[in-house]
Amino acid sequence: MLSYVLRRIGVSVLILIAASFLMYVLVAWSRDPLQELYASNSPNKDQLIAQRIAWLNLNQPIPVRWFNWVVGAARCVVPGLGCNLGVTIQNQPVDILLGRAMGSTLQLVTASTVLAIVLGILVGIVSALRQYSAVDYTFTFASFFFYSLPSFVMGVLLKVYVALGFNNWLKDPVFNWATIIIVSLLSAGLWQALIGGPRKRRLAVAGVSLVVTGAMFYFFSVTEWFLDPSLGPVVGPLLIIALSAAMVLIIAGPQARYAWRTAGSVAIVMVIGYFVLQPVLAGLGLWGVVLMFALAIAVGLAAGWFFGEHDRGEAMRIGALAGFLSMGVIVLEQFLRNWNAYLTNPRVKGRPIATVGSSTPNLQGDFWITSIDSFTHLLLPTISLMLISFAGYTRYARGGMLETLNQDFIRTARAKGLPERIVVGRHAFRNSLIPITTIVAADVGGLIGGAIITERIFAFSGMGTLFSQGLNAGDPNPVMAYFLIVAIFAITFNFLADLSYSALDPRVRAK
Repeated sequence: MLSYVLRRIGVSVLILIAASFLMYVLVAWSRDPLQELYASNSPNKDQLIAQRIAWLNLNQPIPVRWFNWVVGAARCVVPGLGCNLGVTIQNQPVDILLGRAMGSTLQLVTASTVLAIVLGILVGIVSALRQYSAVDYTFTFASFFFYSLPSFVMGVLLKVYVALGFNNWLKDPVFNWATIIIVSLLSAGLWQALIGGPRKRRLAVAGVSLVVTGAMFYFFSVTEWFLDPSLGPVVGPLLIIALSAAMVLIIAGPQARYAWRTAGSVAIVMVIGYFVLQPVLAGLGLWGVVLMFALAIAVGLAAGWFFGEHDRGEAMRIGALAGFLSMGVIVLEQFLRNWNAYLTNPRVKGRPIATVGSSTPNLQGDFWITSIDSFTHLLLPTISLMLISFAGYTRYARGGMLETLNQDFIRTARAKGLPERIVVGRHAFRNSLIPITTIVAADVGGLIGGAIITERIFAFSGMGTLFSQGLNAGDPNPVMAYFLIVAIFAITFNFLADLSYSALDPRVRAK
């Protein structure tokens, strides 16, 4: 394994060097960075030209300039030598500009990637389990429809129908009866199709979903919930209990008493924390919230260790997940309580869903207000990027699950009487992950590349903006900085995908 890792690292470095040379030459040939100065009528034009030549070393041959860039980029890898990615045509250090832009782009790409993977895999599994049903056809149509839309078209649609529409609706957040009825009927049809089973169960699920959805939307409309939202003293604790119970049903099954004791003890502690921690959370920052999540996970691990009996490992996983999700409910409540303060802020002006930029200029507020502001600015570009790869994950997950579910070992597992939850989750799902792992590795670089268009549409200051500005000016240094990050991510994730194959399939061994 060690020799394999070293070989892959060596090959990756050679590929990166060759690709960087090709990219540098193409950018250097694409446009003369002195072109605008040649057409200038400035009296000190000659001095400006000489100054830019000195900044960008334009008096040197392109291969020499590339070599100097490689040497400076290599210094970024070794601590203490000082990173040097050159300067822009305005004599701004590229490494400083890259540091500012990379945080915004990685935040955007990480959120969209995680959502695309989670939602795509879930939808793909449901489609496979409901093959050739109305749910399968609906998800297939939706995934291909979103995949066929160009990112710039999706961005415009999100701006018009999500941002502008929702912001205008917030002036009078009331659902009319037609909307309530239509949404309730759609919810009833979706849930009965997802649950499946005999006709009586389908009708019961549809009826419950119809009533609950209609009651929720009527409550939202009457109380104008979207102006001052809150989970409240009833919904919040019930949600914590429901999530803890869901962890038991998904991981251990309804017959595992040790799992119920673990999840129950965690739920009791977190319900108490739901009421106790709200005043404490109001004064915390990012690291304080992270500490709260760590404490919740520790409570879950301790409960799993104490109640785990013969299977402490599984009990600790249940406890940790229940604690993490329960703390998520508590933190969500704090965000909801700060929504009205953000909505009525003079800088927001009652229109929270942003269409441009990564933050509201000159917005003053604590951690919760600034976090809500980041969320509202990330929402639309994240959805736009997510839909680029959502269809791929959905189709690969569906195809992989269908192929695995028809294998002999799945029939054997069912013949032995294993619950369907274990057959699907532990046997079928794990064996269908290899193609998904492959496209995750390839998709990371594609998402960062797709962020160029998305950032342009939403005026999001990230690496895409740095790349496009450098390319338009014929300035290779910012373009090469963008290329370096994308190439490193693509090579790293492909390398990790190769290593993960042996973990997912014991028949695959790296030698």
